[in-house]
Amino acid sequence: MKPMKIAIFNNTEENITDLEKILKKVFKNIKNKNSCSIIFVSDEEIKDLNNRYRNINNKTDVLSFPNEDKTDKTLGDIFISLNVAKTQAKEYKHSLNREIAFLAVHGYLHLIGYDHNTKEEEKEMIELQEQILKKAKLERKYEKYWRS
Repeated sequence: MKPMKIAIFNNTEENITDLEKILKKVFKNIKNKNSCSIIFVSDEEIKDLNNRYRNINNKTDVLSFPNEDKTDKTLGDIFISLNVAKTQAKEYKHSLNREIAFLAVHGYLHLIGYDHNTKEEEKEMIELQEQILKKAKLERKYEKYWRS
Protein backbone atom coordinates (compact mmCIF):
# COMPACT_ATOMS: atom_id res chain seq x y z
CA MET A 1 0.00 0.00 0.00
CA LYS A 2 1.18 3.52 -0.80
CA PRO A 3 1.91 6.18 1.83
CA MET A 4 -1.05 8.28 2.84
CA LYS A 5 -1.53 11.52 0.93
CA ILE A 6 -1.96 14.74 2.85
CA ALA A 7 -2.91 18.21 1.69
CA ILE A 8 -1.54 21.02 3.84
CA PHE A 9 -3.13 24.46 4.01
CA ASN A 10 -2.00 27.54 5.90
CA ASN A 11 -4.63 30.02 7.11
CA THR A 12 -2.04 31.93 9.16
CA GLU A 13 0.64 34.51 8.35
CA GLU A 14 3.39 32.13 9.56
CA ASN A 15 5.91 30.41 7.33
CA ILE A 16 5.19 26.68 7.62
CA THR A 17 7.75 25.29 5.15
CA ASP A 18 9.62 23.31 7.83
CA LEU A 19 6.36 22.02 9.30
CA GLU A 20 5.21 20.80 5.89
CA LYS A 21 8.45 18.78 5.58
CA ILE A 22 7.94 17.21 9.00
CA LEU A 23 4.32 16.30 8.25
CA LYS A 24 5.27 14.70 4.94
CA LYS A 25 7.96 12.71 6.77
CA VAL A 26 5.47 11.50 9.39
CA PHE A 27 2.66 10.61 7.00
CA LYS A 28 4.91 8.76 4.52
CA ASN A 29 5.11 6.03 7.19
CA ILE A 30 1.32 5.73 7.37
CA LYS A 31 -0.07 3.31 4.83
CA ASN A 32 -3.62 4.31 3.99
CA LYS A 33 -5.32 4.49 0.59
CA ASN A 34 -7.25 7.55 1.73
CA SER A 35 -6.06 11.14 2.19
CA CYS A 36 -6.69 13.96 4.64
CA SER A 37 -6.21 17.70 4.88
CA ILE A 38 -4.21 19.46 7.58
CA ILE A 39 -5.09 23.12 8.02
CA PHE A 40 -3.07 25.53 10.18
CA VAL A 41 -5.30 28.17 11.73
CA SER A 42 -5.21 31.13 14.12
CA ASP A 43 -6.38 31.07 17.72
CA GLU A 44 -9.54 32.90 16.68
CA GLU A 45 -10.38 30.38 13.96
CA ILE A 46 -9.82 27.31 16.17
CA LYS A 47 -11.88 28.92 18.94
CA ASP A 48 -14.70 29.62 16.47
CA LEU A 49 -14.63 26.02 15.18
CA ASN A 50 -14.53 24.64 18.72
CA ASN A 51 -17.49 26.80 19.72
CA ARG A 52 -19.52 26.11 16.58
CA TYR A 53 -19.05 22.33 16.46
CA ARG A 54 -18.38 21.36 20.09
CA ASN A 55 -20.11 24.17 22.00
CA ILE A 56 -16.84 24.93 23.79
CA ASN A 57 -16.02 28.63 23.66
CA ASN A 58 -12.24 28.25 24.07
CA LYS A 59 -9.31 27.75 21.78
CA THR A 60 -7.83 24.26 21.55
CA ASP A 61 -4.83 22.65 19.91
CA VAL A 62 -6.36 20.31 17.32
CA LEU A 63 -9.79 19.49 15.92
CA SER A 64 -10.67 16.65 13.56
CA PHE A 65 -13.70 16.54 11.30
CA PRO A 66 -14.29 13.17 9.65
CA ASN A 67 -15.65 13.12 6.13
CA GLU A 68 -19.20 11.78 6.28
CA ASP A 69 -19.19 10.86 2.56
CA LYS A 70 -18.00 7.23 2.63
CA THR A 71 -17.67 7.14 -1.19
CA ASP A 72 -14.95 9.81 -1.05
CA LYS A 73 -11.30 8.81 -0.50
CA THR A 74 -10.78 11.74 1.89
CA LEU A 75 -10.84 10.83 5.58
CA GLY A 76 -11.52 14.40 6.66
CA ASP A 77 -9.86 17.57 7.91
CA ILE A 78 -7.47 18.23 10.79
CA PHE A 79 -7.28 21.82 12.07
CA ILE A 80 -4.22 22.78 14.13
CA SER A 81 -3.77 26.04 16.02
CA LEU A 82 -0.20 27.07 15.34
CA ASN A 83 -0.04 29.41 18.36
CA VAL A 84 -1.40 26.79 20.76
CA ALA A 85 1.09 24.27 19.34
CA LYS A 86 3.96 26.71 19.96
CA THR A 87 2.86 27.23 23.57
CA GLN A 88 2.50 23.50 24.17
CA ALA A 89 5.90 22.73 22.63
CA LYS A 90 7.48 25.05 25.21
CA GLU A 91 5.36 23.64 28.03
CA TYR A 92 6.23 20.02 27.17
CA LYS A 93 9.87 20.94 26.49
CA HIS A 94 10.10 19.59 22.97
CA SER A 95 10.36 21.07 19.49
CA LEU A 96 7.56 22.66 17.53
CA ASN A 97 8.15 19.96 14.91
CA ARG A 98 7.41 17.26 17.50
CA GLU A 99 4.29 19.07 18.73
CA ILE A 100 2.88 19.62 15.23
CA ALA A 101 3.57 16.00 14.30
CA PHE A 102 1.93 14.82 17.54
CA LEU A 103 -1.18 16.93 16.93
CA ALA A 104 -1.46 15.85 13.28
CA VAL A 105 -1.16 12.16 14.16
CA HIS A 106 -3.61 12.63 17.02
CA GLY A 107 -6.07 14.23 14.60
CA TYR A 108 -5.51 11.45 12.05
CA LEU A 109 -6.24 8.77 14.64
CA HIS A 110 -9.52 10.50 15.49
CA LEU A 111 -10.38 10.49 11.77
CA ILE A 112 -9.95 6.72 11.62
CA GLY A 113 -12.05 6.09 14.72
CA TYR A 114 -9.77 6.25 17.75
CA ASP A 115 -10.73 8.23 20.85
CA HIS A 116 -9.56 8.82 24.42
CA ASN A 117 -12.77 8.87 26.46
CA THR A 118 -11.55 6.14 28.83
CA LYS A 119 -8.13 5.35 30.30
CA GLU A 120 -7.93 2.22 28.12
CA GLU A 121 -8.75 4.15 24.93
CA GLU A 122 -6.30 6.87 25.90
CA LYS A 123 -3.51 4.35 26.48
CA GLU A 124 -4.16 2.62 23.15
CA MET A 125 -4.25 5.91 21.26
CA ILE A 126 -1.08 7.25 22.91
CA GLU A 127 0.83 4.05 22.18
CA LEU A 128 -0.19 4.15 18.52
CA GLN A 129 0.71 7.86 18.24
CA GLU A 130 4.14 7.15 19.68
CA GLN A 131 4.73 4.21 17.31
CA ILE A 132 3.97 6.46 14.34
CA LEU A 133 6.12 9.32 15.64
CA LYS A 134 9.01 6.99 16.46
CA LYS A 135 9.16 5.87 12.81
CA ALA A 136 9.68 9.55 11.91
CA LYS A 137 12.30 9.90 14.68
CA LEU A 138 10.08 12.24 16.68
CA GLU A 139 9.70 10.21 19.86
CA ARG A 140 9.16 11.75 23.26
CA LYS A 141 12.11 12.65 25.41
CA TYR A 142 10.38 12.22 28.77
CA GLU A 143 7.29 10.73 30.40
CA LYS A 144 4.62 13.41 30.59
CA TYR A 145 1.30 12.83 29.00
CA TRP A 146 -1.97 13.66 27.88
CA ARG A 147 -3.51 17.01 27.81
CA SER A 148 -7.28 17.00 27.61
